[in-house]
Formats: sequence, C-alpha cells, structure tokens
Amino acid sequence: MEIALILLAVAVVAAALILALLRPRAAEPAPLSAPDPRLDTVIAGLGAVQGRFQEAIAAQAAMQGALSERLDGLQKRVSDSLQENTEKTGQTLGTLTERLNTIDQAQQSISALSGQVMTLERIFSDKQQRGAFAQQRMEAIVADHFPPDHFDFQFTLTNGKRPDCVIRIPGVPGMVVIDSKFPWEAFDDLRNAPDDAAIKTVSARLRGDMQKHVKDMAEKYLIPGEVQTPAIMFVPSESLYAELHLSFPEVIQGARRAQVMIMSPHVFLLALGTIQALMRDARMREQAHAIQKEVGLLLKDVQLLSGRIADLRTHFEKTSKDIGEIEKPMGRI
Repeated sequence: MEIALILLAVAVVAAALILALLRPRAAEPAPLSAPDPRLDTVIAGLGAVQGRFQEAIAAQAAMQGALSERLDGLQKRVSDSLQENTEKTGQTLGTLTERLNTIDQAQQSISALSGQVMTLERIFSDKQQRGAFAQQRMEAIVADHFPPDHFDFQFTLTNGKRPDCVIRIPGVPGMVVIDSKFPWEAFDDLRNAPDDAAIKTVSARLRGDMQKHVKDMAEKYLIPGEVQTPAIMFVPSESLYAELHLSFPEVIQGARRAQVMIMSPHVFLLALGTIQALMRDARMREQAHAIQKEVGLLLKDVQLLSGRIADLRTHFEKTSKDIGEIEKPMGRI
C-alpha cells in the first residue's frame, strides 16, 4: 500500500514537470530571469521521494526475507507433522491389521467349534451314534492307561456275553468288566419335558430304565471266579452323572448293592488310576518273588561252596600230614 502511494506521488510530480515544460511561451522573448524556485522544490521532492522509495524497497525486501523464513519454518513444521502422522498412521494400521488377523483366527476357531457342536448334536440325536460315542470315549481312556496285553474290547465271557471292555490285573483272579451302554432316551425326554406332570412321568421311566440296565449288567457279567466285582457302568457325561446323584440317589444306591458302579469320565479316571496302582503292586510282588528265588539259589551255591572249601581244607591238612611223615625219614638220612 505504501509503495503504491509513493508511485502515485512520483507520477503526480512527473506530470507537473511535464505541464510546466509544455506551457506556451509569449510572442516576444521574455528577458532572462532567475530560476523558478518551484523547480528546486520539485527536484528536492523527487529526491525525497526517491529516498523514501528506496527505503520502501529495502523494507519490502526485509519483509520478504522474514516471510520466506516463516514460510520455511512453517513448511518444516508441516513436513515434520506429516511425517509423524504418517508413522503413527502406519503403526495404527499395523496394529489394526494384527487385530483383524486375531479376529479372523478367532472367527475361524468359532466356526470350527460350531461345526464340532453341530457334529455332537447329530451324534446325540441318534441312538446308535450316542452309543458309539460313549464306547469310543471309554476305549480311548482305557487305551491311554494300560498296555495292550492288559485289556480287551468286546471280549466274550464263558457265558457268551460280550461286555464292551475287560481289564486284567496281574496277580488278581478275575477281570474287571466295563459297560458303556446307557439309557439316553429317558434323559433326553426329561430335559425336554414341558411341565411337571411330564417330568414326573419321564423320571419314573428313567428310574425304571436305569434299574433294569443295572440288573442286566449284574446278571450278564458278574460271573463268580471269572469277573471281579464291582462291574463298571461308564456314563460319558459329567452332567448326566451329577443329575443321577442329585435327582435319583436311589438308583445309585441300588447299583452299589447290585455290585455295579456308575462312573463319569473323571471318576472312571480315578478308578483306572487305582487299578494301575494294583498292577504296579502285582509287578513288585512278582519281582520280589523272583528276587527271593534268586537269593535262595545264591544261598544254596554259597552252602555248596562252603562244603567244597571244607573238603579242600581236609585234603590240604591230610596232604600236609603226609608230607610231614615223608620228611621225618629224610631227616634221619
């Protein structure tokens, strides 16, 4: 704005000079006179204007330098800020990608679990598949605890009956019988009973089914001299086992009186641990008998050696005596 005013003043002064020079002269030449003082004023004004113009140019240059420095500083701050924001954005995107991967893996796990749950639902909805599931779980537990020569699946007893599993304990007469069959239908109906009347009816049927199954096990498998008591009824569900103890304690007590133990997977594991301890004791007893036998044989060998040493001592004493008898005549000679 200041520069524009200066330029305007210069233009006005220049116009005044031009008008003064172009003013028409008189017809007759005027006599020489002293210089017009106004011209000096104009020239002085032009000098002042020129000085102010140079000052304005210098001020503008200084202002442009300061503005350039400020722009450079602003550009650096903007560049640093953009770089920092870019780095933070990259880190955020990396974290977001990791979380998305975690979510994707969790979703895949959930999908797999959903498929397994659907498979279990299909298994439990079919009677044969339920029985196969219980038997497979029982067989897996037994196979994890004992060597193959200590158990058999679907073993035929002397009466022709075939329990799901038998376990042999060394040094103990008789086998332990395990049955994995279970009356699932009554439990399913009990869970789906719509009212108290239906619950009462289904509970009575469940009680009867359990008592009949316990009786059948006792009659089929408990053969004196061949099978150890009690027999084991394997229930492949902790919730069903708990429901039996809470709602049907008379069934549990009746099974015990019939020498049939109802076991859930956890109780079954404890029972197998006890059987393993019995097997270890039997093996230790066998080893102890073998050690005793070897010690007895060693004692016999020691006694035989002692007898031979005594005979050798007798022969040695006799030989020494004979040598002494021979030396006597030689001494006289």
